Amino acid sequence: MRFFLLFATSLFFCTMVHAEPLRVALLPIPDALPFHVAESRGYFKEAGVTVQAIAVASALERDQLMQAGRIHGMINEMAGTAIFNRDGISMQVLQIARKPMGSSPLFRILAKPGSPCKNLEDLKGIPIGISRHTIIEYLTDRMLQDAGIKGEDIRKRSVPAIPERFQLLMQGRLEAAVMPDPLAFAAMDQGAVEIANDLSAPFYSASVLSFDIRIIREERAKTEAFLSAWNRAAEDINNNPEDFRDLFIQKVRTPPQVQKNYKIPPFPVAELPSQKQWEDMMNWMLGQGLMDQALKYEDNIAFPEGIKPRP
Repeated sequence: MRFFLLFATSLFFCTMVHAEPLRVALLPIPDALPFHVAESRGYFKEAGVTVQAIAVASALERDQLMQAGRIHGMINEMAGTAIFNRDGISMQVLQIARKPMGSSPLFRILAKPGSPCKNLEDLKGIPIGISRHTIIEYLTDRMLQDAGIKGEDIRKRSVPAIPERFQLLMQGRLEAAVMPDPLAFAAMDQGAVEIANDLSAPFYSASVLSFDIRIIREERAKTEAFLSAWNRAAEDINNNPEDFRDLFIQKVRTPPQVQKNYKIPPFPVAELPSQKQWEDMMNWMLGQGLMDQALKYEDNIAFPEGIKPRP
């Protein structure tokens, strides 16, 4: 009887662990749309994985949840994953969540309404509103450098809160700013001048799916099932984007005036960031003093051999 009770208890515990949902932190951003589509269409269930969306209001809240072990995965950026892994590999990139594609950028460099600035060269010496130590600062540096502007002529002003950055730009208290869509698209609708966007520099711009390394190592099948459902949803969005406008409006923070005409973006399917992309990000982070040494690509990418094709 004692043996039976021990066996039953062990079996129950194992079943509960296996049945524990994947908790994924999601900001109200376009990049998360494949998750919402997969959830609404039952793709996760069909793939045999239970998920739980954890809504977060900021990247700081998202990162704190990961540090506390309260989530298994999130949408972030390669620099964020590297910072988590400075003292040892604790999470890995599964794949690219979103990148500049078609006519849909992730980020736009904007000048204030009525600005005489027309191109990147015009931003030499002009303070640009950014968030420090993020993909926005990395993208800004690289795009301006590619335009021939020297590092000493790139001026940046830290405005971490995106809504505040938007307001300062529209009020003319910021000469220029880098912002994500759809808020950047709304700023243009209200008169902001688009200087450039990351469609011209896709090498530098991508969000990624990053998961706790323990889930990846101990429950690889669950991780692969998650990716299968995500990529199935991404294909649906790419094939018929307008089918998901209502869901997009419901889940993505979109200014009311552009909810009907902001284009639903396409998504990459089962695509990894390249080793060159990772190494360039590492070089930038080293130059910023964010890392003491470069981390290896193969240690930070969950499936460097490639993502298992969806059945």
